[in-house]
Amino acid sequence: MKKQNVVNLIKYHFERNENAFRNEALVVARYFDSVGDHQLTEYIMALISESNLYAPQGTDFESEFLKQVETKSLDSLNLSLEISEDVKGVINAINHNIGINKFLFEGLPGSGKTEAAKHVARLLNRTLFIVNFENLIDSKLGQTNKNITNVFREINLLQNSNKVVILFDEIDVIALDRVNSNDVREMGRVTSTILRELDRLTELNKDIVIIATTNLYSNFDKALARRFDAIINFNRYSKSDLIEVAEYYFSTFIRNFKGVIKDTRLFRKILNMADRLPYPGELKNVIKTSLAFSDSGSEYDYLKRLYNNFIGNLEQKDITQLYSDGFTVREIEKLKGESKSNVARKLVKEESHNE
Repeated sequence: MKKQNVVNLIKYHFERNENAFRNEALVVARYFDSVGDHQLTEYIMALISESNLYAPQGTDFESEFLKQVETKSLDSLNLSLEISEDVKGVINAINHNIGINKFLFEGLPGSGKTEAAKHVARLLNRTLFIVNFENLIDSKLGQTNKNITNVFREINLLQNSNKVVILFDEIDVIALDRVNSNDVREMGRVTSTILRELDRLTELNKDIVIIATTNLYSNFDKALARRFDAIINFNRYSKSDLIEVAEYYFSTFIRNFKGVIKDTRLFRKILNMADRLPYPGELKNVIKTSLAFSDSGSEYDYLKRLYNNFIGNLEQKDITQLYSDGFTVREIEKLKGESKSNVARKLVKEESHNE
C-alpha cells in the first residue's frame, strides 16, 4: 500500500465521493490480501458492506474486476425459435425465485450468446456487470486464483443482488478441462477455485444471476458444467432461420445507403444457393460490409459482393453457368453488370452452339 492510497481515502471522504472512496478502500483491501493478511482484508470488506459503500447505486460504479454494461439501447435479438424459447425459459426460471440462477450459454462464435445475456438483464430490469478477464488473468503463479476469489467476494458483497446479472463472457479462458490442459496443475487450481466460489455463491446469495458463455464446450470442465442450473445450446439454427435473420439485417442496413436498389428476391436466392451460412454475428458483418464496400456508382454491386461471400467466384462463373444455376436473365444482368440484351444474346449464342 502506498501513501497515496491513504491520502486518497482522506480526500474522497471529505469530498463525500462515495464511489471513489469505496474503490480506494478495495485497493487497500486487495493489498493486504496480496501480502497474506486475509483477516484484515475480510474486516475491511465487511466494513464496506455494512456501511453500504459497496452498493452499485449509479452508472458510475466501477471496480477492477466488474464493469457495468449498458443494456437500455440494444439491437434486436435475432435467434432461432428454439433458442428464443430457451431464453424465455431462463427469464421465467429467474422470476420464479426458487434459486435457479446460474446459466451456461454454449455455442459457436457469433451464435448470439453474449447478446442474449444482455437482453436477459434488460428484460429483467437488472444491472449487468461483465467480469473483466484482462484484470483477472495474471501471469504470476497463483495470482489468478487470488483474483478469482476477489471477484467473487465483490459479487457476494453487491447490494441489491436481486437487481444484478453477472456475465462471465467467454469463460473458457479460466474453465477449460483440467485433464486436457497443457498446464494441468495451474488450470486445476484455477478451476477448483471457481468451483469452490460458485458453491459459496449458491450458499450466500441466491438472488444474484450468473451467466457464463463458452465457445469451447467440448473442452469445458465437466465438474464446472454441473454447477450451472441449465446449459443452453446456441448452435440450433436451420438454414431458414439464418435466412430470416439475414433478411432482417438486410432490410435494416440498406436504408442507410443512397443509390442502392433493394432486391430482396435476389438476395434470398443467393442465400438459398449457399452451401452454408454463417451464424448471426458473422452474417450481420458480411451483409453490412457488402453494402458499405459497394461501388456507389453501381446500384447492385452489393449483390456481387454477397454472391462472392456466400457462394464464391462470381468472376469465374459465365452467364450460361449462372443461368443453369437458376438465375434469370434480369438477375444475371444485375450480378454481372451487363445489359439485358447482351446477356440474352450470349445465352442464345451458347444454345445454338450446343445444338
